[in-house]
Amino acid sequence: MQLHIDKTDENARALTIKTAHGTIQTPVFMPVGTVGSVKSLDAYDLREILKADIILGNTYHLYLRPGDEKIRDLGGLHGFTKYDGSFLTDSGGFQAFSLSDISKADAGGVKFKSHIDGSAHYFTPQKVLDIEYNLGSDIMMILDDLVELPSSKERINLSVERTIRWAKESIDYHLAAKGAGRGAGQNIFAIIQGGTDEEFRKKCALELCELPFDGFAIGGLSVGEENSLMYDTVELTTAFMPKDKPRYLMGVGTPEDLVENVERGVDMFDCVMPTRNARNGTLFTSFGKINIRAARFIKDEDPIDKECDCYTCRRYSRAYLNHLYRAKELTFFRLASLHNLHYYLTLTRTMRQAILAGEFAKFKKEFYAKRG
Repeated sequence: MQLHIDKTDENARALTIKTAHGTIQTPVFMPVGTVGSVKSLDAYDLREILKADIILGNTYHLYLRPGDEKIRDLGGLHGFTKYDGSFLTDSGGFQAFSLSDISKADAGGVKFKSHIDGSAHYFTPQKVLDIEYNLGSDIMMILDDLVELPSSKERINLSVERTIRWAKESIDYHLAAKGAGRGAGQNIFAIIQGGTDEEFRKKCALELCELPFDGFAIGGLSVGEENSLMYDTVELTTAFMPKDKPRYLMGVGTPEDLVENVERGVDMFDCVMPTRNARNGTLFTSFGKINIRAARFIKDEDPIDKECDCYTCRRYSRAYLNHLYRAKELTFFRLASLHNLHYYLTLTRTMRQAILAGEFAKFKKEFYAKRG
């Protein structure tokens, strides 16, 4: 991975990152392609229409179906999906958290039962990397121990201890693998845990950032805490993260969350919100959200957002999208998802231009003014 800091504006950063599969300019939003597919979209939509340079796949889901070895034999994620940009793969730690009724962490890793057929599996730090080597992702997230908030100090301390121990095991395993010629073109990111506790976050960040990872993520947020507490925790954590490596805030979030956390020094984001909301009829605009299901749009000839130049807004009216949704037409999912992802990708690109111009504060003021 090559990284260049193009410009900073206070804590906001504009980076250029180069991986084996292309160039990524930050701030960047990564569409979520959990099983190797962003729901309702294909590789052409992502690369040619949305110009997305990086998307996220999930190690847990791809391991279970269709299987990492099968993906390896079919050319890795890039050959299998025909998406030729960069892939980041999550480690499965969040799935262990979200599927806690069928999973359990211990000192060595995470035991879980498949949500598909109930079969038993065990993820260790080494096992997760073996899967990601087969997937061929450009950025591999390591196994971490995520906890819900609020949690006791004892549970958060255990999470931090496990996360640090698993990180040390992961980096040692990866360096040995690279020495043997495996995973040489892949990058590895550690995940900083600690809940919203200042001392635990500091401890986790300082210990992980001493290790030779290619980048660092902030995990364990947007899991029940108030937004203001999440922002404060990000601001605290980024202060202990290297300036010359990417900073990734996992699973966050709303457009406001992106703006607030770019201001606090975050470079990379992912979230299912734009595509999930699209499928439910909630569309993001420069002036806020609209619910396209509403009766007031039945005869509305305007595009979703007059300021938007996405594929959908250049072609179709609110009335047509309202009709597609009410008719349960599958085309709606694609058109709505294209619009919402275009909004998110354009938001991060606009923030980048503001940082390069030294006008992030002006951008932020105008962003909120438009939203009333």
